[in-house]
Amino acid sequence: MDASDTTDQRDALFDDANGDLAIGDLESALGKYRQCVELDPDFFDGWHALGMTLMKLNRLKEAIGAGLQSTTLKPNDLLAWTALSQMYVKDGQIGEAEDAKSKARILSLGGKIVKDAD
Repeated sequence: MDASDTTDQRDALFDDANGDLAIGDLESALGKYRQCVELDPDFFDGWHALGMTLMKLNRLKEAIGAGLQSTTLKPNDLLAWTALSQMYVKDGQIGEAEDAKSKARILSLGGKIVKDAD
C-alpha cells in the first residue's frame, strides 16, 4: 500500500467515524478514530477526535493521552489546548487544566507556544 492509499483509507475512516459520532455511536467512532491514528500517527485531526470521543465516553486517562499527542503534533493549535484543558478539568487535574488553559489563552491573543511550528 502506498502513501496515497493509506491517506485515502485514513480519510475514509475519519469521515465514517465523524458520521458515527454525529448519530451518537461513540464506540464505533472510537474504533475508527483509533484506526486512523494507527494508519497515520501524525494525523492531528484523528488524535483530536479520538481524544474528544474518549472524553465523551469518560475514559479520561486515554483522552488526556490523545490530547497530549494533539498538542505535540500542533503545539500552536488553540482548539487542541482548549480540549486538553477540558479533559484535565473533567479528570480533576486542576493544575494541569490551568496550564493548558493559559497556553490556549496565549494562542487566542495571537501568541505562540512554539516558534516556527505549524
